[in-house]
Amino acid sequence: MQRRRRRTTLALGLLAAATVLTACTGSGHKDGGEQRQADPDLPVRTRAVAATDALLAAYDTVIAGPGAGRAGELQPLRAELLRHRAAFAEGLPSAAPTAGGSATGSTAGATAGSSGPAATAGADPTATAAAVTTVAELGAAERRTAQARLADLPAASPDLARLLASVSASDALHAVALGDTTPVTAGAPAPAASATASPSGPTGTAGSTAPATAPGTGTPAASATPLPDGTATALQSALAAEHAAVYGYGVVGAKLPDDQQRTDARTAFATHEARRDTWRRLLAGSGATPGAAAAGYQLPFAVADAAGAARLAAHIEARLTDVYGELVAALPADRRVTAADALRGTALQARRWGSAGTAFPGLPEAAATDSPAPTPTG
Repeated sequence: MQRRRRRTTLALGLLAAATVLTACTGSGHKDGGEQRQADPDLPVRTRAVAATDALLAAYDTVIAGPGAGRAGELQPLRAELLRHRAAFAEGLPSAAPTAGGSATGSTAGATAGSSGPAATAGADPTATAAAVTTVAELGAAERRTAQARLADLPAASPDLARLLASVSASDALHAVALGDTTPVTAGAPAPAASATASPSGPTGTAGSTAPATAPGTGTPAASATPLPDGTATALQSALAAEHAAVYGYGVVGAKLPDDQQRTDARTAFATHEARRDTWRRLLAGSGATPGAAAAGYQLPFAVADAAGAARLAAHIEARLTDVYGELVAALPADRRVTAADALRGTALQARRWGSAGTAFPGLPEAAATDSPAPTPTG
């Protein structure tokens, strides 16, 4: 099934979205029953399914053993993995997702030992997940799988790259929920026709030929040529979203007591300022004129106390996951990790501030009913 692309619609930054999640690119058939066309995403999808199957098997091992007492916590995470598998398996010739039980069918058996950049970047997630016996090891396996998915970003089509980034963020959320707070670091990128290296940074690849860094910690090298229209539009949307986030966190910090929450808000404020400056410099370096912040913003709801401030922070971060999901798909292959890092960061922050979780951060689902977005007042 072909997923219709959606342009992020922003009110200077924070998306109010309710679109149908059909996370697939599909490869289709020719009219008249002719032979199915080759799917260029097939190797990436196959590796993604195999890695997810390995995680599912690890969950089954832990739930049946030392993690039995935490089955109520583990089963919802496992259910999200089944949804990930279904999305990755869309269009694969022999990877029909299982409705329940351990999803270790024919495709898993055929691909668990498959080679490829995602399977060989650092520890092979399909191999390391097979050795999992405790909840702590399960969290580490989720983190390693999140990293492996990032390695395949440059080799994927734009829509599949967005799905990979979303599921990688979900894997990272699972890892944190299971007690693994080790930062996710991207492995060696898979080769792509349009890219030879993945942007590096604190979560990038050592030795990458691109001197870019992840937003929030540095500035990617500006392109010497104008950006394609779609890329420039997505970057302007991300910049507008960060302008609004910086404004919103100014309100958040003013309503919080001088405790750990205010410290967290200050850290988030600085992160959004740095990401804003990153996108602004990237746009300016490509010859585009970066969008300016509005004079003010109308908040989506009144913020009168600390509870309201935390709710606003969660709202800001949840909206930004949607923006960065779009940016992953819009950026050139060699810059996708940068946007995926931002997507993961906002998803983790959203959860930290109390936002309801989703199996697909950055891919808004039809049932989403969040608050309306802030709008500029001048």
